[in-house]
Order: sequence, then C-alpha cells, then structure tokens
Amino acid sequence: MNNGPGLFSDIGKKAKDLLTRDYLSDQKFSVSTTSVTGVGLTSTATKKGGLSSGDVGAIYKYKNTLIDVKFDTQSNIATTLTFTELVPSTKTIASFKLPDFTSGKLEVQYFHYHATLTSAVALTQAPNVDLSATIGTPTFAIGAEAGYETSSSKLTKYTAGITVNKPDSSASIVLGDKGDTIRASYIHHFDASKKNAAVGEITRRFSTNENTFTVGGSYAVDGLTMVKAKLNNHGKLGALLQHEIIPKSLVTISSELDTNSLDKTPKFGLALALKP
Repeated sequence: MNNGPGLFSDIGKKAKDLLTRDYLSDQKFSVSTTSVTGVGLTSTATKKGGLSSGDVGAIYKYKNTLIDVKFDTQSNIATTLTFTELVPSTKTIASFKLPDFTSGKLEVQYFHYHATLTSAVALTQAPNVDLSATIGTPTFAIGAEAGYETSSSKLTKYTAGITVNKPDSSASIVLGDKGDTIRASYIHHFDASKKNAAVGEITRRFSTNENTFTVGGSYAVDGLTMVKAKLNNHGKLGALLQHEIIPKSLVTISSELDTNSLDKTPKFGLALALKP
C-alpha cells in the first residue's frame, strides 16, 4: 500500500513537518516502554502556562489489528482501532472518546497503484462526511478533499493540491480554506539520511491580501544531535536543539522570538521523551 501516490494529507506534509514538528512552547515529559506481552505503554505529562495535564496510553497489535487506548486527567477515554487489509488494499480506522458519545468516527482508506481514496464519517444522527482522493504516482500526484455537513446540506471545506516528489526533494501547491488561501512549499534534502535539509514556504490569504513567507532548515551536528531553525517575514524566529541522550530517548529544547518586539520575553519549550 506504499507504491501509490499517497493520501491527500501527504501533500506538502514533509515541508510542514520540518517547519512545525518538535517546536514547543510548553514542558512535556513522556515515558514509553513495551511489556513482555507486546503491549506498548506510554505515560505523558504536559505543563502549558499554569495548567498541567497528563495521560496514560496502551497500544497492542494483534495480527492486522492495532488497538490504541488512552486515559487522560480529564477523565476521558480515547480509543482507536485500526484494521489493515480488512478488505484488500484498505485500512479501516474507528475512533471514539468517552464520555462524549458523539465523538465516534469511522474512516476507510483505499490504496491503489495510481489512486487513493479516503472517506470519513462521524457516527452521529446528522454526520459530517469528509472525502478525499489522490491520483498519480509516488513522483507526481494531484488530489482534492471536501467536507459535507448533512444537517445543513452545506460544504464545510474544499481543498485541492498538487505535488512533485523526487528522492532528495519535494514541491507542492495547496489551495485551501474554500479557495481563500494558497500555499506553496519546497523542501530539499542534502543527505541520504534526510537529516540535513532546507525548506521554504509561502502562503497567501486572498481575503486579507496577506503574504507569509517562511524559510527553515535542519542540520545534524553529529549522530546524536540535531538543530533546526525557521524565520518568517513577520519576524518570528524559532530554533530548537534535539539530542539523543540514550538510544531512542530524546531531549528537545526549543524557543521562539519575535524579532520585531525584542522587549517581549521569548517563548521556551522543553520535551523529554524516554524509551528505556
């Protein structure tokens, strides 16, 4: 299921991940381990501002079924069931959160060598329906997605995109927000491990005539340490340092500074992920 054009959500994802992943403005601590029975256990604590939250999760894979259950400090129980090849060339994902009985959602993904289709339906009396489709190859693909609200018989969203992928680079253009924004991005990798990369992204919002241009990159200092940075035309500067303290365990320090308002206190984030 990996030889086709990919899902619509994959268009522009590589560039977006480099510009957003691991950039934090809060403190986060997580511990992950695997029991002798094959159950993956994860405990996470997060402090944002003056508020603290936490959750405990368990993941178990049985044949073609993946079960993911998470309990949080707000007394919520979130469960996700993923079935691979329940029907040939498909992945079925069912999710719900208790005690919110209206949170149920069923998603089916179909993969073909030259097309992918995704359908997601909220499990309510008047469900919202999301559809997306992509056609092409792993090198070139075009796609679109739409959301429909059955209670009001209105389209809640429609988006279109195009992407060109090469072994060391990827370019994409996405027209979103019901045609109000257009985003173009390009990412280039300088090594086979894809740890050294540069990215550029420009977004235009037509309703406000506002343009946002962001450049960024990542650099592997050595096999254990990576640094990332980004800057946009509004003066927002972000940087992070990530170090592997022991195998598969990472500490990440990040910061964001408004270069147009140097009198403001920069934002700092700290994350520690342990996998003993």
